[in-house]
Amino acid sequence: MCLAVPMQITHIDGDNAHCVAKGIERDVSLLLLEDDDIKLGDHVLIHVGYALQKISADEAISTWELLDQMSAEDDLLA
Repeated sequence: MCLAVPMQITHIDGDNAHCVAKGIERDVSLLLLEDDDIKLGDHVLIHVGYALQKISADEAISTWELLDQMSAEDDLLA
């Protein structure tokens, strides 16, 4: 199973971007989105250092709410 997490782009340098989510920062490749109009402030799904897809801010928030819920439920089972 693969998991991609939403992050917001804070800096773009050519085919690379610096992204942030929940206090975590990562440098990621934008090569897979070279045909998309990517700009500062956009939200993207990240998997193993690559931005896979541009998503809306609402989709990013909704995804993080679901991931937080899954984490909380996992803590209850442990």
